[in-house]
Amino acid sequence: MATDYDAPRKTEEDLNEDSIEELKSRRTDKPSAVVDVDETDLAEGYELPGADLSGEELLVRVLPAQADEFTCASCFLVRHRSQIAREKDGLKYCTECEG
Repeated sequence: MATDYDAPRKTEEDLNEDSIEELKSRRTDKPSAVVDVDETDLAEGYELPGADLSGEELLVRVLPAQADEFTCASCFLVRHRSQIAREKDGLKYCTECEG
């Protein structure tokens, strides 16, 4: 926004008068005690982290480890056999944990 530096500026007295008038007009305005119902309805739809989900039921089908998979002894993730980096004492370690 362009500023016109040649335009007359308000003096300090003008600013004080404006603020006193504003304060007087605010005093006559009554604050509203009405609550916006829409905001409370929206807040109920949010799920906060750490919320109690004990009443929720999840349907997940768990498959056993397949013949071409192994469980890493370090990170305990199920990986494909092509990701075996080393095997020590019968335990297998993936390429990410080996590096």
